[in-house]
Amino acid sequence: MKLPVNIPKLDDLFSDSSNSDKKQKVVSRLYELLSTDIGKDREKEYLHWDRLKYKELPEQVENHEEWWYLIKFRRSNGYRKLPFCSKDGSQFVYWIPDRLQQLLHVVDQQASGRVQIAAEVTNPATRDRYLVSSLIEEAITSSQLEGASTTNKVAKEMLRDRRRPKDKSERMIFNNYRAMSFIREVVDQPLSKNLLLELHRVVTDGTLDDSSAVGRFRTSKEEVAIYDERDNTLLHEPPHADELERRIGTLIDFANSSEKHGEFLHPVIRSILLHFMIGYDHPFVDGNGRTARALFYWSMAKHGYWVMEHISISTILKKGPAKYARSFLFTESDGNDTTYFLDFNLSVIIRAIKGLQQYLARKANEIKQVEQMLGSSFFTKNLNYRQLAIISYALRHPNGTFSIEGHRASHNISYPTARSDLLELVNYELLDKRKIGNAFIFTPVEEMQEKLSQLKETFR
Repeated sequence: MKLPVNIPKLDDLFSDSSNSDKKQKVVSRLYELLSTDIGKDREKEYLHWDRLKYKELPEQVENHEEWWYLIKFRRSNGYRKLPFCSKDGSQFVYWIPDRLQQLLHVVDQQASGRVQIAAEVTNPATRDRYLVSSLIEEAITSSQLEGASTTNKVAKEMLRDRRRPKDKSERMIFNNYRAMSFIREVVDQPLSKNLLLELHRVVTDGTLDDSSAVGRFRTSKEEVAIYDERDNTLLHEPPHADELERRIGTLIDFANSSEKHGEFLHPVIRSILLHFMIGYDHPFVDGNGRTARALFYWSMAKHGYWVMEHISISTILKKGPAKYARSFLFTESDGNDTTYFLDFNLSVIIRAIKGLQQYLARKANEIKQVEQMLGSSFFTKNLNYRQLAIISYALRHPNGTFSIEGHRASHNISYPTARSDLLELVNYELLDKRKIGNAFIFTPVEEMQEKLSQLKETFR
């Protein structure tokens, strides 16, 4: 990955005394352009100099440097300081341009239950099915971002069937699944050093080369750095380990701070910045990314964004890991402006919300198709939504398999209820049952659609 190029610095323009005429000309131009809309961050993304220098110039602007100076002048007037500092002691900053205001509004509407959410999520009878699916998806993709190589199919079977992990990759995924469940248990607790270390322990247990590094901060003998795997370019060197206790203390205070005693900071911004600072400080030998994303989920849930329980941000991050990395690099290269990271992550959250909506629509349509095919027969009325979901899946995956434990985990139901669901479908001759080892495995019968049509006629 190429590092961002050197940025024209606004401070250098005003401090440069070598060419006073040029400086005066640029400053005069900036004041002229301030009355226009140029440089007001109304692009589709929060532009870094790395991108801006290739864009077509606005009509009234003479060159890209002038355009950049104008943008930076506007931004600097809106910057708000954060309690965090970079390695050189300068403070991190952020600001909320119109684009981010709009993105935050969408998240407020769609991730906190303030507008109508699909009934499958809000209905207690069915929401666990979608929650379990989302927990599994986040566990898998978050681990794959950190190097886990297990396929989605194998990972899902492991989690649904509660099989013990066979290797490090499966262990990473299993741990992430446990971490997402752990977050739900501790969401009402304030963040503490012990809670943060416990979260790290959960996501890294059994996956680190040095097992003693689980659930503790790195030491001065364990200095780490982030390199590009392709060309070994140094991307980021975190603060020294001796600073971690102080820096994590600031992070904990930030996570627990109340707007009653200070300036208001939007909860989603707070959650994303917690994610950022774990990435920047890299307090652990390994597992920083997984811990950062888990901490983000904890903070979002703590502030009432409960729909986030059903959303996998790692699924989106996995599709564009370079953009994720660049949002860190852009922040560090441009005066610690975390708005780059905020902009990227808000876009990810909204894409993930849309993904959930599409998933719900697709699942609802699949069950509706089964219901339409079966009509309003006596047989249909005897089926519950879980059995309809099994039939829907079996029609699309004729070679699929089901287990009592897997069905129980998918819907968060008791073992007897899961067993009853599957055995009833065996009695209707829609599933075949066979024993493998000590467990029963259920498979769709051949010509299931034809069998369903027969049942519809039988129970008309």
